[in-house]
Amino acid sequence: MIKEKLIRARKEKNFSQQDIAEHLKISQTHYLRKEKGEVEIRDDEWERIAKLLNVEIDDIKQTEKENSINQNFENNSGNYIGSNNVYCNVPEYLLENQQEYINLLKKEIQELKGRISELEKK
Repeated sequence: MIKEKLIRARKEKNFSQQDIAEHLKISQTHYLRKEKGEVEIRDDEWERIAKLLNVEIDDIKQTEKENSINQNFENNSGNYIGSNNVYCNVPEYLLENQQEYINLLKKEIQELKGRISELEKK
């Protein structure tokens, strides 16, 4: 599972993957694999990373539940949808359908506001 909380915190603190890797005394490539969830981050590494970023471990370490919620899903076009840096190639007809629905709801809201206004005048 991609370590989204860790990546977000690292970027917010302006640390590169190389910076963290050097702190852990590992290669940048190996650290990248840890961020991607391909290699486990040991508890002592979580502690060292948290100390370097000056955050609590809970601020960067995701639970299994959080991982399952934030898990990336692949859509039909092969693009990925994640909770960070979301990129998705949504078919145009779906966007058009949603826009029509939004416009319908806006029209209903205006009609309801008009009715409320009329009732308030009475």
